[in-house]
Amino acid sequence: MYKYQDSDEELLQRLQLNRDATAFTSLYERYWEKLVTLAYIRLQSTMDAQEVVQEVFLDIWKRSDNIHIRHSFHTYISAALKYKIITFLARRKHETDRQAMLNQSETDTSTEQWLSYQQLRDELENTVRALPEKCQLVFRLSRENGLSEKQIAATLNISVKTVEAHMSRALRSLRTSLRHLYFFFFL
Repeated sequence: MYKYQDSDEELLQRLQLNRDATAFTSLYERYWEKLVTLAYIRLQSTMDAQEVVQEVFLDIWKRSDNIHIRHSFHTYISAALKYKIITFLARRKHETDRQAMLNQSETDTSTEQWLSYQQLRDELENTVRALPEKCQLVFRLSRENGLSEKQIAATLNISVKTVEAHMSRALRSLRTSLRHLYFFFFL
């Protein structure tokens, strides 16, 4: 056939006039390896280089009837590759910057959440310390040590009803004291 005997300009002309797939394939085979090598030098990734060159050839196929060449096809395709690489690098930088911004945003949020959590813990501890001694002891045995009301009653040698009364008082005091924080954190 006429695979390599036609010039680039003749192949491009056939591609432009008839959307000739054979002419396109000839140009593709003629330039693919050279362009991938050039793209690899700039991108340092075979996969990225192949992707960029594939985009160049895809654009040529899509715009085949609308390509205007001033000098030679070689100059045209080299310039097309250059601009595709620039676009690819700009897109990659944009994605990297976007990802960094998202990561920064996540970091900022986690720091803010940690500070909010610390503030809540400090407020909770201050409220528990303000409870009467026996009430504070019952609350800590229940919430920090995980003892049941019966276990607390046995440990402190008091009735279960007294334990319930101390817990009710402690929880009521906590609700009142932490109400302003509840609205701050959960609204």
